[in-house]
Amino acid sequence: MQAAARTGLDRTLALDIVRVTEATAIAAARLRGRGDEAAADAAAANAMHRELTRLPIEGVVVVGEGEENEAPVLFIGETIGDRDHVGLQVDLAVDPLEGSTLCAKALPNALSVVAIAERGGLLKVPTIYMDKIAIGPGYPEGVVDLDASPGDNLRALAKAKGVAVAELTACLLDRPRHAKLIEELRASGAALRLIGDGDIAGVIHTTDPENTGIDIYMGVGGAPEGILAAAALACTGGQIQGRLCATNEQQRARADAAEIDDLNRKYTLADMVSGDVSITATGITDGSLLEGVRFGKNEIFTHTVVMRASTGTVRWIRTKRADKLASTES
Repeated sequence: MQAAARTGLDRTLALDIVRVTEATAIAAARLRGRGDEAAADAAAANAMHRELTRLPIEGVVVVGEGEENEAPVLFIGETIGDRDHVGLQVDLAVDPLEGSTLCAKALPNALSVVAIAERGGLLKVPTIYMDKIAIGPGYPEGVVDLDASPGDNLRALAKAKGVAVAELTACLLDRPRHAKLIEELRASGAALRLIGDGDIAGVIHTTDPENTGIDIYMGVGGAPEGILAAAALACTGGQIQGRLCATNEQQRARADAAEIDDLNRKYTLADMVSGDVSITATGITDGSLLEGVRFGKNEIFTHTVVMRASTGTVRWIRTKRADKLASTES
């Protein structure tokens, strides 16, 4: 007989999700530096899907690999879990390979990420863009604002931190669309960390500026990545604001299909994430936040961070496991 479906997050589920992101990161890392983004993406997505189907959950993918007609697995709206054991009813936000180009070129900060929340706890967004601003914990609510100028935000943050603007570092994607933003940030006197990909990691870096050197994240990136980043900030006490951006007809159609009728709305952290939420990320390549997968002769080493909102805990997990593939080949 099947058990009745449960609600709320189970503390033990965190370790189950760790195994999911570890297996996903390992699958992607086997293609690290090979120059084939599509192959790495597919390997990561298939590994994550396989591992999630083994969990005792009834999970709905609200942030995934794309719309249902665009992704074979982990598409938005897919219900996933062990169908023989009805379990926790949860929302899932997944990014099997955050930073496809980073992995293909063996550049820093490629991650495998899963956020899990109580049903209805994650904002459903289409695969379009989002303008974001984010800072870490320890600041008064509303110290920065998406509608304020870059200079005003930096001055407000510097005042709240008790430092000069010149001591702040802002992180943003290195994209032509950010030319004006980059110019304004540099004119303010702040330092910039321009990243090629990986804006989930970029936002998460604001949660630990002493170690990452990142005080604030700004700019336009993926909307799905914005929800995953918001989950991390919900667990650490940070702040984020976002506004959806549809830059072409396809994206406007996606917004319409998702019944989003106000693209001018400014979303706060509370709009993006509510209730208990946990986020897990495993490093694929070395980065400021996590070390990448290491392959030994017959062993594999992974580095993972797990954050949970209800307890405010952040756990760092180093795992050593047997490399079954290496054993088979030998």
